[in-house]
Amino acid sequence: MKQSASPLARSILPRRIRFMNIKTVEDLFIHLLSDTYSAEKQLTKALSKLARATSNEKLSQAFQSHLEETQGQIERIDQIVESESDIKLKRMKCVAMEGLIEEANEVIESTEKNEVRDAALIAAAQKVEHYEIASYGTLATLAEQLGYSKALKLLKETLDEEKQTDLKLTDLAVSNVNKSAERKSK
Repeated sequence: MKQSASPLARSILPRRIRFMNIKTVEDLFIHLLSDTYSAEKQLTKALSKLARATSNEKLSQAFQSHLEETQGQIERIDQIVESESDIKLKRMKCVAMEGLIEEANEVIESTEKNEVRDAALIAAAQKVEHYEIASYGTLATLAEQLGYSKALKLLKETLDEEKQTDLKLTDLAVSNVNKSAERKSK
């Protein structure tokens, strides 16, 4: 007998998530890869806006650089789909990334273009990076378990890029942006 979702789950979760049909680890991998593909597509639209919203040239360049990386990461997902005949991406929207991008947009709307906004945008961007690190880490683990060797290589490459981007953002925050924001606040 199929167990239905709780009343709470029915009230909060979008229909497309409540009724996913995941029965195997392969199904889970395809679902997570599809979700991550959607996340990356959404992020490509957001990164240009973030780059324009900063007052710090280095931060703007970091967002532009990550936009280029993200486009390459989308291409890697396409390569995974091409290399494994049993993987077909699902049309879906990553609601987690949608929320993270909305949070970044709220930062832009509620702050002036200055050092404090820059610090807040780094915080928002690092939330995105941590989500992506978790996503690609999980996908790499599943790819290894499923024997998708080409996918594993590509996913690890992207995972390494996401970790490096997170470190770059931390370095920018610590070495420059947060100190400038603190001076601005005084």
